[in-house]
Amino acid sequence: MVSVVIVAAESDPVASRVVERWGTPPATGEFVDGAAVRQLSGQAILLRRPGPHITDERLDDRLPASFRAARPTLVFPSIHRGEQNVRCLTVHPLGNPGAEAELGGRPRTVVPTDPTLMTGYLRRLAERSGAVGWPATFESTHHGPELSLPACFVEIGYGTDPGPPDEAVRLLAELLPEPLREGGDRIALGIGGGHYAPHFTDLALRRRWSFGHLVSRHALAGTDRTTIENAYRGTPGADGILLARAADADHPAIAGVAPRLRDGAAALRPIPDGAAIPADRSSSGT
Repeated sequence: MVSVVIVAAESDPVASRVVERWGTPPATGEFVDGAAVRQLSGQAILLRRPGPHITDERLDDRLPASFRAARPTLVFPSIHRGEQNVRCLTVHPLGNPGAEAELGGRPRTVVPTDPTLMTGYLRRLAERSGAVGWPATFESTHHGPELSLPACFVEIGYGTDPGPPDEAVRLLAELLPEPLREGGDRIALGIGGGHYAPHFTDLALRRRWSFGHLVSRHALAGTDRTTIENAYRGTPGADGILLARAADADHPAIAGVAPRLRDGAAALRPIPDGAAIPADRSSSGT
């Protein structure tokens, strides 16, 4: 059964390089806006799009009914851009928890997430990132497009380099068609912290936590209770909320939405030998 739809924008320098490595997979016989939907693996189909990912609003509504009925997760390989030109590998959910929507979607509107898929991608990127030499990290929820099916971005940020390194492109090309969801994780909505969500990244890598939406401290300043409730509902299977710091619990939009959890409430996760994962920086006290 198809569980992921890889959406590759031809205009995106990372997506186009990843697609090159896949060549021309067999056609499924289905089309979206005239583009053939292709079979990447037993779990993944590929859809190529001409325009930017972040403004491809409601793309899931145009998927063939035979695929849409299975409620697959849309996965967008993409370039990561940031003000500080950070070189990194990132995974993040979609939506705009705050009052602004400068990069697709709508203000205070979030997209459903697939927590175990996102966390699985993050772990595998981190465990194999030694070949690239860059860290793998979550990013907080921060841009569109707006969708009704679960979705996430998996990105390569290569700063001022002329293009993504071959090792990083190869890594995405190998991982994306074979989604891996580890069993036994607890699931949570992450609240607070910075844009790159170091606290929640550490928890996902070192403990049995999977995350859906991650609402940064910056976005928290412009959000409201309804949006936080939607972010929680958009994190299926969530047991409650994890906070990056205790002070975030005082925000009025959070109070009473869901139980507050503690970092140490999920078991430590065994780390594969040779995995490029940093030492545990998480605390069990929040």
